[in-house]
Amino acid sequence: MHTTSRFPVRRGLHLLLLTAVLTAAVGLTGFSQSRPKAGQPAPDVSLPGPDGKTVKLSDLKGTVVLIDFWASWCGPCRRNNPHLVKLYKKYHGKGLEILGVSLDEKDQDWKTAVQQDGLGWLQVNDNKGWNASSAASYGVDAIPASFLIDKEGVVRGVDLVGWDLESAIKKLLK
Repeated sequence: MHTTSRFPVRRGLHLLLLTAVLTAAVGLTGFSQSRPKAGQPAPDVSLPGPDGKTVKLSDLKGTVVLIDFWASWCGPCRRNNPHLVKLYKKYHGKGLEILGVSLDEKDQDWKTAVQQDGLGWLQVNDNKGWNASSAASYGVDAIPASFLIDKEGVVRGVDLVGWDLESAIKKLLK
């Protein structure tokens, strides 16, 4: 008598079920979108600035843009701001724009930090904290997080710092 084992079928069903559960769990956490990688188009960001007027990343096409996700309560973000101030002063006149995207839930905290840290570049606030749609569209699950975008709206660098960031900016501005 010849019998066939159903074990491979059961294993396949278990793996399929496990995959479905894990996929659903990732979707529930809000981090279902992956980070854009170098060479991919940058997702658009359209959020209110401090004056309430909408700022859109797509309106900056033709400019090299550093998108900086941050928040007033984020110590590493605040310690990074002086470096960004220096980069902005050095390269803004040559075509660099920085778009600060705050995840602060309280507008006043965000506006106060912008003033205290002397952030003279474009600022917007996606005031939903970790539920911010802009953070989800960039797969941001920790801050600071940054994305260097070329003049055509393509991501050219992710989370670059120090000399690597400055070198990439200089290359894109040529």
